[in-house]
Amino acid sequence: MELLKDRIKKEGMTAGGVLRVDSFLNHQIDVSLLNEIGKEFKRIFSDASVDKILTIEASGIGVACIAAQYFSVPVLFAKKSASLNIGDDVYHTQVDSFTKGISYDIIVGKRFLNEGENVLIIDDFLAQGNALLGLASLVSDAGANLVGCGICVEKAFQDGGKIIRDMGIRVESLVKISSMHGDEIIFAD
Repeated sequence: MELLKDRIKKEGMTAGGVLRVDSFLNHQIDVSLLNEIGKEFKRIFSDASVDKILTIEASGIGVACIAAQYFSVPVLFAKKSASLNIGDDVYHTQVDSFTKGISYDIIVGKRFLNEGENVLIIDDFLAQGNALLGLASLVSDAGANLVGCGICVEKAFQDGGKIIRDMGIRVESLVKISSMHGDEIIFAD
């Protein structure tokens, strides 16, 4: 997606192996850009029957909500901590965070993820694949069907995309980055 690639070229910054796109994607959000991203995910997954979009808090929520408008489906996001309003009847798994360097449990209420539902996972980044693997595990635990994963930015120089694709899971990334060296960001074709 050239529009997203152009924004990364213009405003993306690298620091310690992390690509910062916080000026438009995952801290301050350019809603017009997310609208185009949502349209693109709908185009890419137009062949899939989607009942629900699943993401993980917090950065994936904005992208997932805009995309969900085009699919006319609800968004469910996995929480990174328990709260009184979610209850005790949950699916849960553990995820290692690349950017935070910690492990945490993610949870979704069982009443919101149902057997037989067709679930599309949407997230902002794919690096080592831990978040996607955790979300896929929740879908499997519920007996739902994972129709694919839509990713805004994939760090193709890390193993996550390969690991998940090798599991037979459909992964569609809008932009793939083949390397980052200092301030230089190299995009895969």
